[in-house]
Amino acid sequence: MNSVATIRDHLADYLKTNHMTLNQFSEISGINSGTLSGTLNGLRPIGMQQLDRLTAGMGLTEGYFYELYIHECFVHTSPDWRRLGPFLYRCAELGKVEYMEEAVSLIMDNLSYAPLLFELAEQLYREGRLEAAKPLYLCVAEGEKMQHSERLALSQYRLFTIGLSKDQLSNLALATQFEFLVDRLDESFQLDGLNDLINVYASLRRWEKVRSLANQLKLKAMIHYELKKKAKVVEDNPKKQIIFYVLYAYLMLGEACFYYEEYEKALQYVSMYTDYSWVNDPSEEETVVIRQFEEWAEGNRYLYELMSGKTEVIQSYINYISERENEIFPALCAIVNAANRFDINIDSVLEAYDGYFMYQEQSSRIGKISEQYTNDQYGTFIIGLGRYYLQHQNFTKGYELILRGMDFAIKIKNKDSILECIKLFEEFRYCAVEEAKLRYKKLIQEV
Repeated sequence: MNSVATIRDHLADYLKTNHMTLNQFSEISGINSGTLSGTLNGLRPIGMQQLDRLTAGMGLTEGYFYELYIHECFVHTSPDWRRLGPFLYRCAELGKVEYMEEAVSLIMDNLSYAPLLFELAEQLYREGRLEAAKPLYLCVAEGEKMQHSERLALSQYRLFTIGLSKDQLSNLALATQFEFLVDRLDESFQLDGLNDLINVYASLRRWEKVRSLANQLKLKAMIHYELKKKAKVVEDNPKKQIIFYVLYAYLMLGEACFYYEEYEKALQYVSMYTDYSWVNDPSEEETVVIRQFEEWAEGNRYLYELMSGKTEVIQSYINYISERENEIFPALCAIVNAANRFDINIDSVLEAYDGYFMYQEQSSRIGKISEQYTNDQYGTFIIGLGRYYLQHQNFTKGYELILRGMDFAIKIKNKDSILECIKLFEEFRYCAVEEAKLRYKKLIQEV
């Protein structure tokens, strides 16, 4: 495309080359001939719908003129939202995010556009067009970074949730940036924001952060529940039932104690998220939440007792998961960990559940488990399983799992797991075959 020529020049050239009249092109494109005449003479600005029809009439791909449209309508003239808004939305529909980024970069210094950009970003977010919403939220966040507005906080929250991925280093940066703004969110978003932060920090094993945020979540959720009970909060509710956030805060406080090997204290928290005497006349939805936490509590009791040295509970733990498929993966993680710590033979358990050694999303009766948390658990499980087989001299399986775990840890940039794999491989290097050594060398080069 000739970058000097305008869209009107391209249209005029097309008509001339194809020996076509305005009326003929009007029939092909569906654009009124009078509108076409005004466009060619520069008397009428080109609207978004008109641009798409013109492009299709000329037999060109959708979005062919968008780069020119940016320069003609937003660079050389003052941007008009009546054209900019439809342009951004159409780009979102077509997945042409690069043109959205170029267009919004031209108005970042103009704060008057912030409310309009934010409203459109929210619309795209609700429609599931997350990548398209991202540059709009970025523009709002950048433009209002000194305003300390609620709109700034919600934009950063959206960027946080959109940006979460398997990359743990990136997730840490996102969480750190958003954490300082969570208190500025509207009440209805604060609980979800804290909940999401807890899940990310748990996946990063930042347990002091988890403790701090879980205590905040518990306090805010209890206040929210009391206000709602008194009918002072009737709308703009969080995603989940309010009691979920209270019970989840206790659960994560227990998880933090577990990872600090404070097993008795962890068991005390289990009793807290099975105590719902404070819930008045639970609804059907709240009852579903209560039943899920009862199920988690039973599994976590086995887990905490097992890791405190009561290895006799393994069979009861296995009986528990035999009827609860959603609990099999976390239970296997715990049993493998206990086997390595207390030198227990769990070959029969592993044989019975070997179909769960591959990665898969985890969910409960109240929704999907955080992908970031599942990723960290899976990596730890695979490496722990590799350690188990190496210690029991099944070197073929052991090396395969250690190398698979290392590959997975590299993909999600989990430094702790990478170092654990290196330590294990070097400890058992003397038994490794050449093929395993070559794979290990290749993975080390990626690190």
